[in-house]
Amino acid sequence: MMLPLRELPLAEPVPASGLRLRLLSYNIQVGINSVRPHHYVTRSWKHVLPHSQRFRNLDRIAELLSGYDIVALQEVDAGSHRTGNINLTEYLAAQAEFSFWHHQLNRDIAGIARHANGLLSRLRPTEVTEHRLPGFIPGRGALMARYGDHHSPLVVILIHLALGQRTRLRQLDYIAEVISDYDHVVLMGDMNCEPGSLEMQLLFRRTCLREPVEGLCTFPSWRPARNIDHILVSPSLEVSQCQVLNHAISDHLPIAMEVAVPATVHLAGR
Repeated sequence: MMLPLRELPLAEPVPASGLRLRLLSYNIQVGINSVRPHHYVTRSWKHVLPHSQRFRNLDRIAELLSGYDIVALQEVDAGSHRTGNINLTEYLAAQAEFSFWHHQLNRDIAGIARHANGLLSRLRPTEVTEHRLPGFIPGRGALMARYGDHHSPLVVILIHLALGQRTRLRQLDYIAEVISDYDHVVLMGDMNCEPGSLEMQLLFRRTCLREPVEGLCTFPSWRPARNIDHILVSPSLEVSQCQVLNHAISDHLPIAMEVAVPATVHLAGR
């Protein structure tokens, strides 16, 4: 099902450098500044109540996002009590001057918190679709954006996987089925598992996806020890840069990559 892509009344978007795209994936923890273990306790109230620091943190995040072409956001809010009914994906799109954005609402907790994934893009997708991921507890989703025509598209999928391994196995099995017909794929997000895990190894065997650089630890942000945020790509996408960024606001660090897209993929601006 084709979904409406939200478009902000901005100037002409900055194009990618030729056929090179700068990608970023970031679990922003709804703009909560968590840089010490005890913050999970002392700042837990910020997950349900408004606070003035949230948007100062988000403005700092927007400064980082402004240097990228396609951004995958996890743990955003689609506009609820805790954010003053402000949609954080839309807010970051405006602050970082992205013309195109879309959010996927995955879980609405009585209007107090509205958990979502978010897509920011400087290029106009030809199609955006939402997928509900399987799981024992509803509330996980995948957001898929297609760029270019149907003959040779670039497909970008944003995900935030479950905490339990059994559920992640089902979710990645579902994703493998979704991307089976595409040659040029980017899969990025908070996958809550490492490259050597059973579920990731099964994904690698079922698809052509690869992780160009392993051991890029993103969690926790104050002492990164776990490689659970990923940008996986098809062999057709040439990777020139891949790194974790020292941008400790959330409890996750962002991961960034630059890829060269094949000439058969026709990327469109506004």
